[in-house]
Amino acid sequence: MALYHLTVKPVSRKAGRSATAAIAYRTADRIHDLTTDEVFDYTRKRGVEHTEIVLPTEAARQDINWARDRQALWNAAEMAENRSNSRVAREYEIALPHELNRGQRIELVRAFSKDLADRYGVGVDFAIHAPHRSGDERNHHAHILTTTRRIEAGGLGEKSEIEWSDGNRRKAGLGAGKEEIDLIRARWETLHNEHLLSHGISVRIDHRSLEAQGIHRTPTSHLGPAVSAMERRGMETEVCRRIEWQMQEAVQLRLEQAAELGRLEREMRHTNKQLLVLDADIEAAQRVRQTPALDLEQIKAQGRGVIQDWGQELRREQEIKQQQERELELKRAKERSHRRGRGLGLGRGRDGPGHDHEM
Repeated sequence: MALYHLTVKPVSRKAGRSATAAIAYRTADRIHDLTTDEVFDYTRKRGVEHTEIVLPTEAARQDINWARDRQALWNAAEMAENRSNSRVAREYEIALPHELNRGQRIELVRAFSKDLADRYGVGVDFAIHAPHRSGDERNHHAHILTTTRRIEAGGLGEKSEIEWSDGNRRKAGLGAGKEEIDLIRARWETLHNEHLLSHGISVRIDHRSLEAQGIHRTPTSHLGPAVSAMERRGMETEVCRRIEWQMQEAVQLRLEQAAELGRLEREMRHTNKQLLVLDADIEAAQRVRQTPALDLEQIKAQGRGVIQDWGQELRREQEIKQQQERELELKRAKERSHRRGRGLGLGRGRDGPGHDHEM
């Protein structure tokens, strides 16, 4: 099974972000923001293999070309919004199959971008990034930014349906926003697997959760580019310490679950053994019975004796188990108290070299 990774994130002024800064960094380009007069120049940034703007098919039919200019497109996105907390763009981050070559990966991202553009009528600007030179060489990925408004001949028009509130979506007969995201995740799975199949590659991805796939494995935690860079330089971080504690707790939980399953299995074997003994006692009673009435009384008496012995043995096991559980709970309480004393904290990131959203 290949790696499935698709995240959807808003580019919002509320978080101190701008569409112009975000696209300049993702595409290693130079963008002049006409609303603030800031210039975002990331032309010296390395690792960007390909960038491209994709427009809806309807825009091509109408010969709408103004949106093919990156600076014009994202300045229009900023100028179209007048609130301080406006969402000015939407970003999709996807992992690309290392089994495909560079040209095939471009075709795949272009197809997905075209799907988004036609589905929502928006402008799509994507950048394909190479793996980090000191990271996993298979980590090809892409950043896709879409406008929140539809492309029109004279500029950006109304908000696209994916940006509507759930209330407005219900009025229009549409499902909730979360359902729309699930459809996008499923669509990426389909396109990804179709391209692998067309190139004779047998691996596949699955957008469903591990639980939905029936895979009993703890999901991994994504460190993010800033933390990963610090770890590569040998710097210990609170994030990694927190993840390490979480992994230790997950291991402890699995061990406890395995111990509980083992206990249940032992109890089942014990019960089956007692049932066999009871069956043997009943058969012996039937063989030596004198009269039908006497045989029945013997069977009842022997059965009661076996059940009483069995009950006493089970009670002893339960008392032992309760004692073990009390000891385990005391151990956990001490560990939690020790961890709470350390204190954890994470800050909010912004667009820029130190806060890249690369995988």
